[in-house]
Amino acid sequence: MAERRFRRMGLYIVLSVFAVLYLMPVYVVAVTSLKTEASINLAHMWAWPQTFSLSSLGAAWAQLGPNFMNSIYLTVPATIISSLIGAMNGYALSKWRFRGSNTIFFIILLGMFIPYQAVLIPVLRVLEWLRLDGTIPGLILVNVVYGIPITTLIFRNFYVGIPHEMIEAGKIDGAGYWGIFRRIVLPLSASGFVVAGIWQFTQIWNNFLFAVAVTTPPHQPVTVAVVNIAGSQTVQWNVQMASALMASLPTLVVYIFLGKYFVRGLLAGSVKG
Repeated sequence: MAERRFRRMGLYIVLSVFAVLYLMPVYVVAVTSLKTEASINLAHMWAWPQTFSLSSLGAAWAQLGPNFMNSIYLTVPATIISSLIGAMNGYALSKWRFRGSNTIFFIILLGMFIPYQAVLIPVLRVLEWLRLDGTIPGLILVNVVYGIPITTLIFRNFYVGIPHEMIEAGKIDGAGYWGIFRRIVLPLSASGFVVAGIWQFTQIWNNFLFAVAVTTPPHQPVTVAVVNIAGSQTVQWNVQMASALMASLPTLVVYIFLGKYFVRGLLAGSVKG
């Protein structure tokens, strides 16, 4: 018993050390954003602020505010649409097996392994043809299409665990393809939507390449605005750190409040699949 307790204590110590190392940059960002510009010194970047100042947060919001809202207008609909499409694909590929379904599923999954850079020019040409280049709707379309492979994989693995007898019972009761999906499958999909939603929200919010390539001012998301602040001629470190902190808050809040459901959903899909 003592040996087991000692091993567990050693494991906790190792994990605590790694957690501290991981959080050190976050600490520097947080304390720097609360300092005045005159008190910032590279030699004392670890020091706690002697005088707390919220001026950097106000200055950062003045520059990021419109772009922050652009990210919300982008991320929320793109996450919802891609999750719904993934749910419909997963439902069709898991519960309505047809000839060639495995091939179609394999082709959809190939989209996960295509680098952004490889499709950037074709994407821009298609958006130009659709007259959506430089706009938020165009960026929503890109993120929805690029999110379909992962959301399809998540829901397909999740729906495999739903007993097929429930689908057969729905057919006997006279429900059709969409009736079964709406009345039986969707009410059981909460965990799948949490996993797909958190994943997509994080990926879309943090994406920079598509954001900077597809959109133009004033439609650029917050990730582009943060880089623009960092790339200015005069670097105000407190404002830059404050902008980075503010840009990361939405994904941080999502994981704090929904992280446990994300893990439960992943485990449920892996066990059932």
